[in-house]
Amino acid sequence: MALSKKTEKNIDLIKKAADKLLKLMSIEADVEVVEDKDNDAFIVQIGASKESGLIIGSRGRTLNSLQVILGLIYKKQSGEWKRILVDVSGWRDKENERLIGLATLTAQRAKETGEPQYLYNLTPSQRRVIHLFLTDNREVKTESLGDGKDRYLTVTSVK
Repeated sequence: MALSKKTEKNIDLIKKAADKLLKLMSIEADVEVVEDKDNDAFIVQIGASKESGLIIGSRGRTLNSLQVILGLIYKKQSGEWKRILVDVSGWRDKENERLIGLATLTAQRAKETGEPQYLYNLTPSQRRVIHLFLTDNREVKTESLGDGKDRYLTVTSVK
């Protein structure tokens, strides 16, 4: 299906911004931007095998920062908010698999012990992945508690 003129323009805007940011970081990489209609977002795929670690950063912090910056640039230039997801070398998929594994183990531990299980030091997007994954599990419930950097996730058995 062909993209609308507006979508093509927005993809071009995001691609140019990503290329410029990477150039400022002295990183040579291929950038591909695609529309994700299911999640109402744009996905920015960065291909930089030699410098993937630098782009990802510690625990994905640099990658998340690039995502925020691209989102702000997009908002400023287009006048609308749109979710922008940045990925390098499939890191996001691997991270989601890790989080789903963590969610599964934590839910199992909550059911076995009957005690709430606490997950600290998660970003909002990491908490979201765990919440969404465990939503269909009727044996546990999840809740985010705390404020700001002290926010954490609880997984509690439902008996």
